Amino acid sequence: MIVVSTPGLPTTPETPARGFDESEVAGILDAEAELGATFCMPHQGTTDNLVDRCTHTIRHMDELCRMIRDRGMIPGLSTHMPESIVYADETALDVETYISLYNAMGFLMQIEVDWVAQVIRDARKPVMTIKPMAAGQIRPFQALNFVWSTIRKCDMVTVGTISPDEAKECIDISLAVLEGKHASMTLQETRSKASVKPGPVKGFVRGAAGE
Repeated sequence: MIVVSTPGLPTTPETPARGFDESEVAGILDAEAELGATFCMPHQGTTDNLVDRCTHTIRHMDELCRMIRDRGMIPGLSTHMPESIVYADETALDVETYISLYNAMGFLMQIEVDWVAQVIRDARKPVMTIKPMAAGQIRPFQALNFVWSTIRKCDMVTVGTISPDEAKECIDISLAVLEGKHASMTLQETRSKASVKPGPVKGFVRGAAGE
């Protein structure tokens, strides 16, 4: 298992100027390492609090990256702000990957979908995209076709599921998109779909002579 951890690291009104409480952060990161985290990516609640649009930096994030490296984990950033990716790249922050919102609906995204797509395409490191189904507001078929078709080969789509069947559906659709094939799915049945289903109609069979 590859464990991707997104711990929340406490920030206060003083943190942007004074930095983190290193002993407090050390305890949290030690626990993440003990749990076997491969990647450690400070949660957006930490990352986005420290984004400085005036200086194009993420304040004190270099300290966190150093502490993450010191514990044998791979540093990254989890963010809801496209600026985080841009500023991390501009300042050569020691991270190996990013987590970013990305869905066709623009759900929770702070700027338009096409702008976020451009940020992801320009990122110097791979991006793990999240919320492709906009927290259930877009069905998997539409959602996964969109995200897989508009990200790079090095990027990732992540989804949350609550059952093996849900995971299998998302995997099957994703593999079909990546292979350029049609995903074979069991569609939801309702009475309103009866008129579009193939089969006998008005006493004769479709395709029979004289239809």
